[in-house]
Amino acid sequence: MKIRRALARTFLRLSGWSLEGKLPTARGYVLIAAPHTTNWDLLYFLACAWAFGINPSWMGKRTLFRGPLGPVMRVLGGIPVERARAGGLVGQMALTFVRWPDLVLTVPPEGTRSRAPFWKSGFYQIALAAKVPIALGFLDYGRRCGGVGPAIVPSDLRADMDAIRAFYADKRGRYPERFGDVRLREEGISADAEGIGSARER
Repeated sequence: MKIRRALARTFLRLSGWSLEGKLPTARGYVLIAAPHTTNWDLLYFLACAWAFGINPSWMGKRTLFRGPLGPVMRVLGGIPVERARAGGLVGQMALTFVRWPDLVLTVPPEGTRSRAPFWKSGFYQIALAAKVPIALGFLDYGRRCGGVGPAIVPSDLRADMDAIRAFYADKRGRYPERFGDVRLREEGISADAEGIGSARER
């Protein structure tokens, strides 16, 4: 872990990137990964996570973990999930947090590198069910920095999303035009009604 952390910090320094923020005090949490506009995000995200000493985990279809690549996927932080199982992903991951209290579950809420009209709400639902905070992980290509922002304990959907919107308002992806509005379909609001999209573009 120490060697990986040192290598990650060296990579960021040589790439001209810096780290910002601090880790949540909670043992386990859901870590948002945003903006997500390019495959390069994975490299910089992992470098930032490892430089902080975070060992991020991620969800993957159970079929990805079959055969000889299964152990490799698990070493890389993969957690096999079964979408068709009763209780769904939220229930499975809530139980996983019970089994692994130190779990840091990484979720890219946009779900795509292209512009999406809504974020997927899985990150919020999992944190709420597991009773863990949501840490706001970010990459800002404009300032060439990445890190972890404040942690939010989910309680009121609209208020929590307002805080998340405010945090990501000035974060710039590698391709800013692909970073959609920070909103959930469950909020029942539109970007035009709230001026969300235009606020980030100004």
